[in-house]
Amino acid sequence: MNNQHHNFDVCIIGGGMSGMCAAIAAARHGAKTAIVHDRPVFGGNASSEIRMWICGAHGQNMKETGILEEIQLENAYRNPTGNYSVWDSALYGKIAFQPNLTHFMNCSCTDCETEGSADDARITSITCWQLTSQTWHTIGAKVFIDCSGDSILAEPSGALYREGREAASEFDEDIEPLNADDKTMGNSLLIQLRKTDEPHPFVAPGWAYKFESPADLPHRIQGVKAHNFWWIELGGLQHTIRDAEAIRDELMKTVWGVWDYIKNVAPERDEAANWAIEWIGSLPGKRENLRYVGDHILTQNDVRDGSQFGDIIAYGGWSMDDHHPAGMLYPGKPTIFHPAPSPYGIPYRSLYSKNVGNLMFAGRNISVTHAALSSTRVMATCAIIGQAAGTGAALAVKHSTSPRGVHGDYLKLLQQLLMEDDCYLPGLSREVDSLTRTAQCDADAPLHNGIDRPVNDDANAWTGNVGDAVTLTWNSSVDIAAARIVFDSNLNHDKRMPCSYPRKADAKTMPQSLVRGYRIEAQDESGTWQTVFRDENNYQRLAVAPVNCRAKAIRLVSESTWGDDAVRVFAFDALSTNPARLPDSPRGKTWSQVVAQVDPVDLAPPESGLEDNERAKMHSA
Repeated sequence: MNNQHHNFDVCIIGGGMSGMCAAIAAARHGAKTAIVHDRPVFGGNASSEIRMWICGAHGQNMKETGILEEIQLENAYRNPTGNYSVWDSALYGKIAFQPNLTHFMNCSCTDCETEGSADDARITSITCWQLTSQTWHTIGAKVFIDCSGDSILAEPSGALYREGREAASEFDEDIEPLNADDKTMGNSLLIQLRKTDEPHPFVAPGWAYKFESPADLPHRIQGVKAHNFWWIELGGLQHTIRDAEAIRDELMKTVWGVWDYIKNVAPERDEAANWAIEWIGSLPGKRENLRYVGDHILTQNDVRDGSQFGDIIAYGGWSMDDHHPAGMLYPGKPTIFHPAPSPYGIPYRSLYSKNVGNLMFAGRNISVTHAALSSTRVMATCAIIGQAAGTGAALAVKHSTSPRGVHGDYLKLLQQLLMEDDCYLPGLSREVDSLTRTAQCDADAPLHNGIDRPVNDDANAWTGNVGDAVTLTWNSSVDIAAARIVFDSNLNHDKRMPCSYPRKADAKTMPQSLVRGYRIEAQDESGTWQTVFRDENNYQRLAVAPVNCRAKAIRLVSESTWGDDAVRVFAFDALSTNPARLPDSPRGKTWSQVVAQVDPVDLAPPESGLEDNERAKMHSA
């Protein structure tokens, strides 16, 4: 049996959107990072294996940015038809080619080692089984972040956790039941459909459930065109971890029976005639099971009050979307959308364990009640929580402290780094680099107010036309390492993957407001301008251009957009140091370069006593 031992600064368990963002953030902030994921593709509930929409905060200009927006813009650029294999490759590339990050795929965390007392424990290592290589991996780290969704480290580490629904009286939550129970929201298998020009008959497998009338599917059927059948849900009356296989089996019988009903029984069956199955899932997506207990438990009232915590590190804004635990078995509406403001704050204290000193978590397993979870669980919210957790973990390592210690001594730095990395924190503003503060800006706009998006009626942007420039000028020449720019990627633009494929679906496009081509020019003491950086094919919202010059002035000149005539810029800062936190753009080798690296001895023709014609005869025989 193969056994390998590794040591890292930060180890993330789980490669869904929260785990990916946590791992990338930790690595970019200098921590030697590992991510352990038990599937062959990244993305979790958003991956090609499950295909749930990435949803987040409601409202105008409330789109989550940071690493999530970076990933979705990469996908929009490369994947206009919404192909899930291309989406998988975008997710894979962000992890596999991120410097300072090692990935372990098809690798399940099975146990952990701890030291210390139950009230003050510490994880020293985790044990993982990699199915494909038949290898046991023992991974040590200074900080562990559980992004598994299932809180895989909770029981073996002794970390405090909750499951099920709290009694309404415990936290004065009026959407909770009178008595606490162990019921949760269930799991779902999704259907994706494609519309064609001709009818497609459908014959269900004999083992599928038979739905005989609309009474069998009350409040469920919504036509076949543009939804993802999220309501095909079961398992909330069971244990969504321990009973996962049995739940999956029931969902398989249910999902095929639902499509049989739509195609062959439902009053809407004529509408479904030209629709065919594009894909039906085999891996259920989970909504809820275990939730860790941190220094703060976020409640329904925190959500409803739109809390602005002093230690805010992310925000939510999805309704409290509380699915009935019986799922498909329940004859009423499958969910209740209890109102929630957008945005509301999420505190850092809900991201680290109350009793295991080096354990953090991000995603649907953070320290919340069931009621609050019904809002915080959606993937866009989970992703920005993940970026905050990864950044916090890197700070803990850098400053030789614990995640709780970051809250005590480095909270303001954590918030500043998140905002510099284009994570919006409602109620806070980014501190602009001192070099920028000493410059005169010719833009008649609040480009340096530290708020990099529209908020309410405030545009917080400079607007011009293609070819226009924004200039920063100093009284004397200064050393400039980089320019930080935040372009307009249209925070109301739909960047989600599709849940169905109509016959004449519009291709997903890049946000037309986004600047595509731009250059940075620098002016020397003689007054001469020269180009120090140029990008003719930008497709990201946040750009850091390494200019490395000494200049009396620099200017940002827009050369093209992805469609609009107008140009909008939320920030143009001169930086005294290069943060070096943006992704590299790895270039694949040519195949001839790959072949050239192989030992010529291994490329020699196979040796054999048979002549080529004899070998061919034997093969054909």
